[in-house]
This record gives sequence, C-alpha cells and structure tokens, in this order.
Amino acid sequence: MRPVAFITGASRPGSIGDGIARRLAADGWEVAFAFWDDYDASMPWGSGTHEELADALRALGAQALPVSVDLANPEAPALALNRVRAGLGPVRAIVASHAHSVDSGLLDTSVEAFDRHFAVNTRGTWLLIKAFAEQFEQPHGSGRIVALTSDHTAHNLPYGASKGALDRIVQAAAVELAHLGITANLVNPGPIDTGWMTPELAESLRAETALGRLGTPQDTADLVGFLLSDRGGWINGQLLQSNGGFHLPV
Repeated sequence: MRPVAFITGASRPGSIGDGIARRLAADGWEVAFAFWDDYDASMPWGSGTHEELADALRALGAQALPVSVDLANPEAPALALNRVRAGLGPVRAIVASHAHSVDSGLLDTSVEAFDRHFAVNTRGTWLLIKAFAEQFEQPHGSGRIVALTSDHTAHNLPYGASKGALDRIVQAAAVELAHLGITANLVNPGPIDTGWMTPELAESLRAETALGRLGTPQDTADLVGFLLSDRGGWINGQLLQSNGGFHLPV
C-alpha cells in the first residue's frame, strides 16, 4: 500500500511544490496537493492548471488529489487534512511548500501585509502540523514533516520574519512529536527561478552561488524525497541549506 503525502504550494507548473509532487509520485507515494488560486492570480505568473499536475502524477502511478486551501483561514488546515484522509487515506507526510510573499521593508510594510504573511506562512503551517499530528495513525517511526524556509531579511521583511518564526515551530515539532515517530525538518532551497526572477537578478544570484548556477525545483525535490524516505529517518530537527553554496565566503 502506497503511503500518502500532502504537499502545499503546488499551485503551478515549474514551482518547487510541483517538482516535489512529481518526485514523490515517482517514489511510490499517493499525492494530495494544495493550491490557492486567489493568491496566484494576484502574482505575475497567474494561476496554474491543477488537473494537468494531477494527470501527470497519475501517469507516474500515483493517486492524485488537488485540494483548494486558503491557509489564512484558521479552519482550513484541519479541513484540508480531513479531505485528504477521506480521499486517499491517513497522511504519512506533509510538505509545507507554500508561501505568501510580497516584497516590502521596515518602513513600507503595512500591518495588514505583515499579518497576512504570518497568517499563511507561520500560523497556517503550525495549524497544518497540529492537524497532521492529531490524525496521525501510521506505525511508529514513519511520520514526516518537511517545511521550506528562507533566509530573506532586508527588503523582504514580513516574508523573512514569518519564515524565521516557522523555523522555530518546525524544530519544536521535532521534539514534541517524537513520541509519535514523526520527524520534522526544514529545507532552505536557496535561489531557484520558478518564474519570478528578472534576467538581471538571475545573473546576479548565479554569480553568488559557488556551483555557478541557480537551483531547480528538482534539486529541492531530491532532498525532500530523501527526507521522507526510510533512509532519511535519522535526520530530525535540522535546517538544511540545500542551495549550491549560495553566499559562501570567498
């Protein structure tokens, strides 16, 4: 019987969540994935085609379940987990790949924008982890939580601050959920162009990365696939810099 994973932030082709979903389907997971069209429609890339991803996952041998989730709604995480459970079975792993991100700094961030970032990136992920732990029924030693984080600070204040708070929540989960056999880790994927970079920014970030290239969704998906596997079960409570040597001292 294939285990079930629930991935948030798999809204559009070429996203990190999209890459993770495809990797897990190929690795033998049933895959539910969350999207929120209202957010994507407000961004330059627009909304994706969710059934296209679902069909691709099914072609890889997985059952696939798209789930519309507004993680700013405190009731949404538990409702989403219940829907996945009803559609595919008990969830063995969650991958929090979603993010609300609108650039602003100390002086031009509004209270509304600050609160929205924390509602989605921090509170939404905490409530997703909580709902996951409350419904967890897999054998001891087999649960997995992975969340994507970031080291953004200046000029991206609410996003970076909300991700910093997220780090502490996931590390707390590594301790507080250990008795259930659930591991919890964070991945910082570094600079990955999923359609949001200008050519000038891409070149600048490429020059700051030791390997001389930008990351790809597949780079992150490979690490997440390992962390969710049995072989990754001894890694717990870690923030892994999977970034090709971005910002290493020279």
